[in-house]
Amino acid sequence: EERGSRLLIFFCDFETRSSLAKKPPDVTKSRRLKTEQLLKVDDHDFTMRPAFGGPAIPVGVDVQVESLDSISEVDMDFTMTLYLRHYWKDERLSFTSTTNKSMTFDGRLVKKIWVPDVFFVHSKRSFIHDTTTENIMLRVFPDGHVLYSLRVTVTAACNMDFSRFPLDSQTCTLELESYAYTDEDLMLYWKSGDESLSIDEKISLSQFLIQKFHTTSRLAFYSSTGWYNRLYINFTLRRHIFFFLLQTYFPATLMVMLSWVSFWIDRRAVPARVSLGITTVLTMSTIITGVNASMPRVSYIKAVDIYLWVSFVFVFLSVLEYAAVNYLTTVQERRERKLRDRSLPCTCGMSHTRTMMLDGTYSEADTNSLAGYTEAPMVLEDMMPEKQEHMVVHLSMSSESTTTKKKGIRALRIMQNTHAIDKYSRMIFPGAYIIFNLIYWSVYC
Repeated sequence: EERGSRLLIFFCDFETRSSLAKKPPDVTKSRRLKTEQLLKVDDHDFTMRPAFGGPAIPVGVDVQVESLDSISEVDMDFTMTLYLRHYWKDERLSFTSTTNKSMTFDGRLVKKIWVPDVFFVHSKRSFIHDTTTENIMLRVFPDGHVLYSLRVTVTAACNMDFSRFPLDSQTCTLELESYAYTDEDLMLYWKSGDESLSIDEKISLSQFLIQKFHTTSRLAFYSSTGWYNRLYINFTLRRHIFFFLLQTYFPATLMVMLSWVSFWIDRRAVPARVSLGITTVLTMSTIITGVNASMPRVSYIKAVDIYLWVSFVFVFLSVLEYAAVNYLTTVQERRERKLRDRSLPCTCGMSHTRTMMLDGTYSEADTNSLAGYTEAPMVLEDMMPEKQEHMVVHLSMSSESTTTKKKGIRALRIMQNTHAIDKYSRMIFPGAYIIFNLIYWSVYC
């Protein structure tokens, strides 16, 4: 029995070992070993470029623009997300294949082989997307051709000219260049010419209209290192004007037109005309400050500055116009007062008539006191060389209607309270502003 049990254990152990020996090998390990042997990654030094010591290796580039995220006037830069693809041939990665199919890898293999060291010139910030993994793709063909693609977001500088802002067009450039290899080691070029750049038709910006995308290339020279191939992605943007018409030009025009209302207000209404002028001046200052707050502090004059400051000058001149009217009126009244004191007619002995001096400064109580008097012929002072507003009116007792008298006196007061400068300003100010607008829009549009 003891021998039988030992024999049974021996047979069970033998069967177990035979079943383990018949287990298929680890497919993952065999494929890994097969791939490493196929690409010969460990057999070459990939710190050196392909064909090291020979002619420059050509590296083709093409770009697909996924989105144009933002344009900043204050920082003078733009942000773009794109797919950057490189094409070159590395015979060290060639392998035999009966189906002539390529093999695709992720970013883990990129760290073991040689790839072009392309960077963005004048870049402020850039990063490779890594959600959910690094957005890097490597495709190797049997003859050694390699496709290296990555998804990048880059923020680069853009030298903008705001001399015609907001009626301007801006041309920005994204530049690509090898960092270490000169044109003797690496020849960077657009793989398919102008067709190497493609954009998404759905790309749109709130303030700009994308007019054109195109590619160029040239050599860049550095005094300490030499000549490098540089690729350019150029795009032209045209600014939408409608937003600025609503937010800047239209309010400024309304403020200028509002300042003209002062020319129709009685020159004796000092609080009304002064407050209207000061309000329009302060409003124009607020508009100018708001526009400049969203712009870089450039040292030249922009188109919007010309329009706003000319509008500000028109508003300011309307305030000075009333200051001139008020001053000339005061001087004129002083002269008339002196002449009136010298030539005041004597009314002694008049029993049933009264004489009143009307100079446009009387109150409503004075107007009411004229009720019951008839108007005698109006006598103007012959001694005065020029037309004066001061009049001597002889009034006599009568029983005519007081309503007719009040209407006549009010009409006389309105005529007397309109200065000649106000009359000319009603025509000169609107005419000059219309001429300015015609010249401005014809030049900048």
